[in-house]
Amino acid sequence: MKLSRLATLSLGLMLTTAPALAQADKVVAKVDGIAITERDMALATEDLGERLAQLPDERKRDEVINYLVDLKLGAKAATAAKIGDAPEFAARLAYYREKVLLDEYLQREAKKAATPEAAKKLFDDTTKAMAPEEEVHARHILVEDEAQAKAAAERIKKGEDFAKVAAELSKDPGSGKEGGDLGWFTKDRMVPEFAETAFKLSKGQVSDPVKSQFGWHVIKLEDKRSKPLPDFASVKPQIDQYLERKAQQDIVLALREKAKVERLDKPAEAPAAKDAPKPAEPKKP
Repeated sequence: MKLSRLATLSLGLMLTTAPALAQADKVVAKVDGIAITERDMALATEDLGERLAQLPDERKRDEVINYLVDLKLGAKAATAAKIGDAPEFAARLAYYREKVLLDEYLQREAKKAATPEAAKKLFDDTTKAMAPEEEVHARHILVEDEAQAKAAAERIKKGEDFAKVAAELSKDPGSGKEGGDLGWFTKDRMVPEFAETAFKLSKGQVSDPVKSQFGWHVIKLEDKRSKPLPDFASVKPQIDQYLERKAQQDIVLALREKAKVERLDKPAEAPAAKDAPKPAEPKKP
């Protein structure tokens, strides 16, 4: 007997989803005969979030099971105490049911917006609109006073290696041991006095002593370039997150736009008079 196409698809779906459902319903522990399943574990792991993140991996599963044991025992005791019969409990349960429904709905619908095509388009549109930003690669020697800075600059002028002098003299705890190497940076990353001097230098040039709030600097420019744009793969997770959040916001706004919202906790506003003057429009920046 030949199966219809629909029956074949249904059978295939059952065969592929059955193992996953069986795994989710697998019992991993029992407390007073109450089963704790892998599905319970997944939900509790999501709920515990940051609390689990602080634990080593080998302790996380035990922590989740212990939490679920306490949860099952506490819920059993609360049921025996008829906590669930109180009107306040019913109201709280209804509230959290609606909250979970909304969260699940928004997550499901937002995933549809974060397609690879949408992510790539947003990346391309954003990078096209970005103006090239200059950055420099520099080294520096940081000392306490001008006399020390002049002495360091003089040694370099006489031919000593800048990195060697920086490793010997620089008081910068971050770059001193690295020969004064600051890596690549944009102008806004440094204090104004330092940045102005560094970005005016030519490749290989060493500055005169420069004073900042941190002390006195002697700066060497290693290189200049236009700051490279990030590659798509490295920023795709952030793009997906943005697309999903924007989609969720748009969904909520659309639902609110279609709804009739009535505020009964304050008096209705009087209808505006036809001849009432219109408010002045805000000035454009």
